[in-house]
This record gives sequence, structure tokens and C-alpha cells, in this order.
Amino acid sequence: MRISQRRPLLHLSARVRRAVLTCAALGVAASTVLCAQTPVDAFHWISFHDPKDAPTVQWVTNSLQAEKWTAIREIGVQWDAALVITSERKTPQSAPPQDTYTVWNVSLSKHEAQPLVHGANPRILNWTAFGGANLPELGMIYDDCTDCQTPSMFFTAVYYNIHDHVWRARWVRGDQTAPLWTGNIVEGVTHQQVYGLLTEPNGRQVLGTWSHFDYGKAKPAEDFLFEYSVDPASGLDQTQALGEKHGAEMKVRLCHANPGQADPLLAPLARGQDSEICQELSGGKAATRAGRKPVTTPPANNHGRSVPPGTKN
Repeated sequence: MRISQRRPLLHLSARVRRAVLTCAALGVAASTVLCAQTPVDAFHWISFHDPKDAPTVQWVTNSLQAEKWTAIREIGVQWDAALVITSERKTPQSAPPQDTYTVWNVSLSKHEAQPLVHGANPRILNWTAFGGANLPELGMIYDDCTDCQTPSMFFTAVYYNIHDHVWRARWVRGDQTAPLWTGNIVEGVTHQQVYGLLTEPNGRQVLGTWSHFDYGKAKPAEDFLFEYSVDPASGLDQTQALGEKHGAEMKVRLCHANPGQADPLLAPLARGQDSEICQELSGGKAATRAGRKPVTTPPANNHGRSVPPGTKN
């Protein structure tokens, strides 16, 4: 028996096979209501040591045969598509931390694979609710480089698209997605950053980011606030630059963001809440700067006189 010819879709349970085929036949309007409700239980990570998962591992390997990668790190399956993470090592002597990674969609019904995101040091978090409580999306953060001094960090949510039977990533622009943090330093400019995962009253989640640039005396400070969300009607990604009113509201929310309280695995999706701009916003500026002790030792040229320098007695 040739394992490479076995299609993993045929080895799904009868219940799941019926759901996939039903969703394919329903069309967009009906499938949105009936089939898009994909619970987390429909997803599972593949075990490379489990004989039952061997056909899927072989199928994915064959599908990626023409691509550039050194190792398959993760395979996650939902219905008829696999979410795959591969690593690539420059040379056999290269250190593992220098590996670069690619996130793939791999079809389990035909030998097709599409890259979703390229990056370094990926960290899989947990399920998020950008598409709603019943449409879980897997949160992931990653860096843009391994051999640079100031890597930038990005966030995306990967999800199974029921209409096209593929995995997709949110807010993709080339190899970049939603920017969380940058280590770039501009001389003469103080850059403070805050970001946070926020939950709306309807249960949907959004990501907010705030970049504050202080130019000193050169020009007034600038604030840039963005909101990353999913449109409830279309399911499409949204990136919105916030104006003054909504930006002010977002600043307050970001400075109190704490997604780790509800889910510790999502704690990395909040940073900068202890920054000076958040302290100022909450009225804690004086308390923050009070930690700096005053200098009480008189200077070396002090002679106990109260007459200003240059004044004749």
C-alpha cells in the first residue's frame, strides 16, 4: 500500500466528512450560518509519533516537496486543510535560533500548498475571538529577523475559511501583519509603544496599538493609534487609523489591557501598560518620577553664599 496516495480527508470521521461536504454544497449564505460555527474541537495538532497520523504527515510532506524548508515543526488539522509550520536552516552548521519559519496552508484533498507568513521566532499563543466567540482564530506573534539587533514583532490570527476550505492569516501585507513592537531607534526621538488585545461587549476581540513619538523641542509630539479587527458582516480584515476622539478612548483602554487575566496564554498580547505615557494618562506621572531621588549634596564650588555668581559684594 502506497501511503502517499491516501487522502487524509477520507480518513476523517463520518460526521466530519458529512459536515465538510455539506458546507461545500450549501453556498455562501447558508454556510455562513450553518457551517462557519467551527468549534475548537474540530482542530487538532498532529503527533509525529502516532501511527494514525502518519498518513497526514506523509501527505503534507509530499505536498511541500517542491518548497524550501529544513524541518516540519507543526501540523494542525481542521477538516480538509492543514496549518503547517516549517523551519529553514541556512547551513547544517547554523545555530537553530537563526532558523526562519514559514506558515503554510496545505490542502488535504489535493496536493496544494500556499505560504501564509514568513518570519522568525514564531510563538503560537491560543485561540482568539476576532471573528466572534464561535469562530476561534489562532493567535501568533513572530519577529521579522533573527540576525538583526532591533527586530520588529508582528501579530496575526490564522483561521480556517469554511468557504474556500483553506487556512488564512489576518492583516497580511507582504511578510508583515499587524505590527506590535519595533526596536528601531531614531536619534533625538523618544519612542514609546503600547499594545493590547481588547474584548468588545459583543464578545469579539480587537487589537489596539499606540505609538508615541516625542521630538523634544524640535516639534510637537505625535501619537499614532490603530485598531485591527474583523468586519462582522463580511469577515474581512480591518485596519483603522483612529482619530482624536476614538484615539483618546483607545489610549485609556490600552493602558488597562490585560488579556492574560482571562487567558494566561494570551498575556503576551499586552505590553507597555507600565510606560510613562500610560502613567501620565492615569495620573501617575508624579509617582513614577518620584522614584528618582533628589540630589542633596552641594556642588563642589558651593560656599554657602546666596549671592548670584558674578555679583559684587
